[in-house]
Amino acid sequence: MEGKSIVVQGLGNVGYHAAKFLSEEDGARIVAIIERDGVVHNENGLDVDEVYTHIQEMGSIKGFGAAKFDENGAAGLEIPCDILIPAALKGQITDSNAERVQAKLVVEAANGPVTYEANEILRNRGVVILPDVYVNAGGVTVSYFEWIRNISHIRFGRMQRRHEEMRGHQVATMLEEMTGTPVTEKMKNDIAKGASEIDLVRSGLDDTMRLAYQEMRERWHGDPQVDDLRTAAFVIAIEKISRTYLDLGVY
Repeated sequence: MEGKSIVVQGLGNVGYHAAKFLSEEDGARIVAIIERDGVVHNENGLDVDEVYTHIQEMGSIKGFGAAKFDENGAAGLEIPCDILIPAALKGQITDSNAERVQAKLVVEAANGPVTYEANEILRNRGVVILPDVYVNAGGVTVSYFEWIRNISHIRFGRMQRRHEEMRGHQVATMLEEMTGTPVTEKMKNDIAKGASEIDLVRSGLDDTMRLAYQEMRERWHGDPQVDDLRTAAFVIAIEKISRTYLDLGVY
């Protein structure tokens, strides 16, 4: 993701955190942010927190000094970029503007931001769409983890955390004995740290999303009747539901 140019529509809970983490942790450039009253654009990249703070203080994206402003927010969807993330409203990319969308990848962080007609136009142009049914699955996945936790009446990590810490201390001791060099206190703490509940939840979310994408990609590239990731996601979902019905004896 280093250096990739990204346009984000909507700096709400989803858009803000996506833009923040992509820029701070992955080195991507957030070149434009679209809000209800316009779009700010800076090819060198925007400071997401500065834009967010400006919106909170001024009640508008207008007037943010470190970027060009255009009151026609919809035009921001057509800015050249590697990745476009519509994270605001449904039906933002339609048959009227899909031909002018210049992103290589569209990530549907909103529900239904790309209409059926626009989906066909983008697909025929070779633009890859990461569908909302997948992109928005993270929140539902973590809610499922929470449900499991509440049913078991025990927090994640409680059963194994102290054991992991003990094994970590043993590893640190072995390193000192093998090398004859004392392990620093910070390194010892890092090695010995047991996984917290949030660590385990994030690990489970990461694993779930990775496996889900791999399933979609394999179906997309392995089935000649599947033209894109959205169709792959629907096919996989229907197969899983039907398999569950069969397992329950429902025909």
